Amino acid sequence: MKVRAPRFSGQALKGRKVIKSELVQIIANRNPHLFQRDVENIVNAIFDEITDALAGGNRVELRGFGAFSVKNRPARSGRNPRTGESVHVEEKWVPFFKT
Repeated sequence: MKVRAPRFSGQALKGRKVIKSELVQIIANRNPHLFQRDVENIVNAIFDEITDALAGGNRVELRGFGAFSVKNRPARSGRNPRTGESVHVEEKWVPFFKT
């Protein structure tokens, strides 16, 4: 027997975090012709492709939704919250999403 999660509307999700497993359930509910494991494979494939593109320094644009890219955070001086001691924070590249 296949158990389905409740169908969420956009309003029900407003201001609420949705984890990947909930996203898979929502998509599976909206597409009853697909098995949940197939939806999970599709969602994982999409996330893997976005991750690989960002790791390669590329930008991923989803028209009408937004764009994923990476931004450089330059080196800076920070503070150890436990000791208050000044520490050097190396430069790094971080994922960024813009609508």
